[in-house]
Amino acid sequence: MSQSINQQRRRFLGIAGGILAASRLGFIGSAQAQSKPALPAIRAGAHSSIGPGKQINAGVLDTGYVEMGPASGPAVILLHGWPYDIHSYADVAPALAEAGYRVIVPHLRGYGTTRFLSSDTMRSGQPVAVAADIIALMDALKIEKAVLGGYDWGARTANIMAVLWPERCKAMVSVSGYLIGSQAAGKMPLPPKAELQWWYQFYFATERGREGYAKNRHDFNKLIWQLASPQWKFDDATYDRSAAAFENPDHVDIVIHNYRWRLGLAEGEAKYDAFEKTLAQAPVIAIPTITMEGDANGAPHPEPAAYAKKFSGHYEHRQLPGGIGHNLPQEAPQAFVQAIIDVSKI
Repeated sequence: MSQSINQQRRRFLGIAGGILAASRLGFIGSAQAQSKPALPAIRAGAHSSIGPGKQINAGVLDTGYVEMGPASGPAVILLHGWPYDIHSYADVAPALAEAGYRVIVPHLRGYGTTRFLSSDTMRSGQPVAVAADIIALMDALKIEKAVLGGYDWGARTANIMAVLWPERCKAMVSVSGYLIGSQAAGKMPLPPKAELQWWYQFYFATERGREGYAKNRHDFNKLIWQLASPQWKFDDATYDRSAAAFENPDHVDIVIHNYRWRLGLAEGEAKYDAFEKTLAQAPVIAIPTITMEGDANGAPHPEPAAYAKKFSGHYEHRQLPGGIGHNLPQEAPQAFVQAIIDVSKI
């Protein structure tokens, strides 16, 4: 064998070894994404609606949801946050459906057309209760396993599902990473700048805050949008489409309970106590995961380095430039769709 061929062989083996090592550390997500066939261009804001809506009894709820794509396709469940709604996925859902996925986008409890089946059911915003809702929805729709995607409350819901029901979760895209918490953790003081970002949590802890949110939820939530995504130039029509979901009769109760529960100021449901003990240990997540973060997220969020070790399976982090804020799926739908497709193939 010639010296030239030997040098080429050594060079190839060195590059291959470097790529293998980097992939094991989860550092080549961007390179992998660039090497894949490009998706058709997805323009943020191209779709002004998402629907038509459906309803199904699932657990304690009559859940409102949108379904797109072939019924035989791999299931993807997309979960919105507060104070947003299913329109966060108005551009994402059609693109995934076109790619062959069965896409389910539910209104979380307290949003849109989702209603409690009984007036006696506690109007709980406890995060594990929201996660249990999605498992019940999967049961009702006869979905055994799904890829999960979410941000804010939706990412937290997906994280909890991945820990408590990993057999139902194929993979996950989680904006802002690992968001599992506990009441004990919520009681711990933070540095002053971090506490300032949670101003609304302390407002909601008061009766004045409850009354103020009930009275002014439209303008209050618009302010949150502006603070959480300071470079997103959404118009009134875009906001108003989502704001309609906040008129749900249980919305205020769910939101207030969620934030009071986090601070240990409200009781949860006893039936979830065993689950809460598990979650309080901050367990690692084993399913394949891609985490994402925009470079202009104005909402409270952890740094990627703080949660990288909370994922024990295949893991990548993707940092998005260009002024992308908290509502990443609506602000950067192409990147979010690509992440869902990539993680679903692992």
